[in-house]
Amino acid sequence: MEDFFKINGTDLTVLLPAELDHHNAEMIKRGSDRLIQSNNIRRIIFDFRRTSFMDSSGIGMIMGRYKNIRFMGGAVAAVHVNDRILRILTLSGIYKVIDIYEGLPEQSQMF
Repeated sequence: MEDFFKINGTDLTVLLPAELDHHNAEMIKRGSDRLIQSNNIRRIIFDFRRTSFMDSSGIGMIMGRYKNIRFMGGAVAAVHVNDRILRILTLSGIYKVIDIYEGLPEQSQMF
């Protein structure tokens, strides 16, 4: 599970798996929530570079982390989003509440 998470200061990067389905979404949800609470995380970056499939469980996981981190005054972004995932994020409305980047943006561009 450690392969999915990287912490840099108060930033948590979540390296999402190839398939973000119910099983993986639940595992990432539990792991990220634990890290958010124990490491004073203020920004979450969902890295989609390996992801080719995402269902409603993945959308729910992202929205849940968004609500938690925004409650604490933080922000959420998605990076390395391919066309297929961008379409899902657009149709679900997530693009309205989180910043979405095709590649990894400069630190000054984020949030």
